[in-house]
Amino acid sequence: MAELDWNAEVLTQQLAALLPGIAVDVVAETGSTNTDLLEAVRAAAQEGIHVRRSVESRAYASASRGDATASAEAAFQPRLLVAERQTNGRGRNGRHWEAERSQSLTFSLAFALGPSAGAGLSLAVGVALAEALDPGEAPRLMLKWPNDLWLLDAAGGRKLGGVLIETAPLGTGRVAVVGVGLNVGPVDDSTGFSSGCAWVRELNAGATAPTLLARVAVPLAGALRDFHAAGFAPFRARYARRDLLCDRPVTTSHPEARHGTAAGIGAEGSLRVRRPDGAVIEVSSGEVSVRLRAGDSAAESPTA
Repeated sequence: MAELDWNAEVLTQQLAALLPGIAVDVVAETGSTNTDLLEAVRAAAQEGIHVRRSVESRAYASASRGDATASAEAAFQPRLLVAERQTNGRGRNGRHWEAERSQSLTFSLAFALGPSAGAGLSLAVGVALAEALDPGEAPRLMLKWPNDLWLLDAAGGRKLGGVLIETAPLGTGRVAVVGVGLNVGPVDDSTGFSSGCAWVRELNAGATAPTLLARVAVPLAGALRDFHAAGFAPFRARYARRDLLCDRPVTTSHPEARHGTAAGIGAEGSLRVRRPDGAVIEVSSGEVSVRLRAGDSAAESPTA
């Protein structure tokens, strides 16, 4: 099997301009990149470990003990972890899946999150990914609240990827681990994705996992920097342009909005649902599971 060339040194230099001190690691296989980075953050919090700047490697978690007088928070550096194959990826609601080498791109990026930031982060990440993959004036790559990317087709759309955001405390702040899973080429759609699966090569026939990472990583880093500075506000209008649910009937698990019509996104990234009585309820990410009604479906997307 041919070696994948991730060009990690160049990618590290490009990302460092946006996220200073970032380390990039590539592993042949792991269970979950999100789990690996969360464990590294927790270890840093407990032991004051300072993750050393690194380039492409086949052995994950190269680390050294930092200055004992330095806090874990001060020592933390952003980190991007890519897995060529992932055996125990996690999506929303605890769903698990397996990502095969070359047919999927799975990675996680850990960065320090501002104390007041957080709401709408998965939406901002989705915007950055969709715009990088599908920059055209008439977008085909849409966003299904709160964490899925869908490729429009004649039947309505199929899932192309997903985002999973998890956080862990570090010092007086938090670290966000942003997990991304994208289908690069055709995948087995018999694993519970009732919507069917889409893949990036339907938009870009020559895409590979490494070229796809090179295309999305820098825009993602820029989006994280902007979100850290200003929250969801810079992304709201851009999300609206790709809002898959807007003006469509939805069913949610929110007790005050079981059924209604999606009415866009709130200022903090909540889903606005207009009930049959005309009242608009804002549903926050993490509180609900949203399903399209009347023949539409929305299975969970792959994440990290």
